[in-house]
Amino acid sequence: MNMSIRFFSPAVAAFALAFTIPVPAAETFDLVLSGGRVMDPATGLDARRNIGVNGGKIAAIAEADLAGRVVVNVAGLVVAPGFIDLHQHGFKVTDLELKAQDGVTTALDLESGNSPVGPWLADLEGKSPVNFGTTVGHLAARYHAFRPGAVIPRESTVLGLVGTLGAARETELRAMESEIQTGLDDGALGVGFGINYSPAATTAEIERMFRVAARNHVPAFVHVRTNGIGAIQEVITAAESSRAPLHIVHVGSSGSGDVPAILDLIDAKRKAGLDLTTEVYPYLAGSTRLESAIFNDGWQKSMGIDYGDLMWPATGERLKKESFDRYRKQGGWVVIFSMKEENVSRAIAHAGVIIASDSIPFVDGAGHPRGAGTYARVLGHYVREQKLLPLMDALAKMTILPARRLNHVPAMQAKGRIAVGADADLTVFDPATVIDRSTFTQGSLPSAGISHVLVNGQFVVRGGERVKGVLPGRAVLRVKP
Repeated sequence: MNMSIRFFSPAVAAFALAFTIPVPAAETFDLVLSGGRVMDPATGLDARRNIGVNGGKIAAIAEADLAGRVVVNVAGLVVAPGFIDLHQHGFKVTDLELKAQDGVTTALDLESGNSPVGPWLADLEGKSPVNFGTTVGHLAARYHAFRPGAVIPRESTVLGLVGTLGAARETELRAMESEIQTGLDDGALGVGFGINYSPAATTAEIERMFRVAARNHVPAFVHVRTNGIGAIQEVITAAESSRAPLHIVHVGSSGSGDVPAILDLIDAKRKAGLDLTTEVYPYLAGSTRLESAIFNDGWQKSMGIDYGDLMWPATGERLKKESFDRYRKQGGWVVIFSMKEENVSRAIAHAGVIIASDSIPFVDGAGHPRGAGTYARVLGHYVREQKLLPLMDALAKMTILPARRLNHVPAMQAKGRIAVGADADLTVFDPATVIDRSTFTQGSLPSAGISHVLVNGQFVVRGGERVKGVLPGRAVLRVKP
């Protein structure tokens, strides 16, 4: 299933391969990455080059040697744009350090999102090794509309809090619209929806909130109502009616057995002119809060699984009815084994499907391995070992495609690509050894084979090790408040 993707025209590729940026002979750069195999999916450049960095920006891309205050020999390694994760939930420093060791330079919470947005961004300012950003969350806005003045203590708890809320009246709908607009004004990158967590949210309510996104020319990032093509069609219809750009999260888990038909539907809608994208993570299990509405009565039929397909990460045990009831009352993260390899592989290889992790917060080092190994797993297992897709195509799914999904965001014009003037967010890895090490029993093991990671020109990973105390990550904002 080797599906090649063309991201650039042959003329652009030939230009990129031949073009060398003139560099003044006397110039000395802050940093030089010397002799690496530079791969830029935006242009098709795949050649040995030297990269000069000044002031956190790429200042030169040259065949000739460059002088630098610091010169790092990266011969034999791939130098790629830093990976952009559109779907991240864990934002503790330890979570983000693992992301950096997996090659991620920008981690964004675009599914459930957050609200209020301003304080969430302020809490991370100066405290993150990678760039960060968020949508404004419909779930949080809905909770506040029904519980004015209530405070959500941390992002993960909203998944359990909203499940018992009823149908919204006009008063609640207006409150949601107002809070979503405030979040967008505060810099949110779009509007995030977790429809499956709030079953009382009607199709009409979802479409009305899509219209807020449309008025602001931002995408709706959506976890659909249930598994299968019917729920996918619901949000596509809402996007067509509202004219909101649409991104459907984790098609592998949301699609269930309908993944092939869903990918065909998405292709057809895109061809017809709908601004529509989707993503996948490279694992056969998902994870969410056990106390959430996803596990209301009927969950076995909806997901096509039973108690034994659920794992409690803290202990590694597979659940039974008794432990399910006990842990559901307690609340916490559960791992859900619900997917088939053929569907996940199909989505990974499919043209235009973005790689995104859906990372959840680690609790005492336990959690889903996608929080530490998503990108290295694609590069090592699916590209090198399985030969499912070419390396350049895989890199595009991690860099330029997510950057283009956020084309409305000024800061993203300088990310996801290797070009003079672009941000020096760079990931350097060994294509012969890169691999994920995290597992379902040891979820927080860092990836192997990722040698260096730069964020805004500063090493956050060097020689395969996290550089402690370096926190150059900046907020990615749609607009500056």
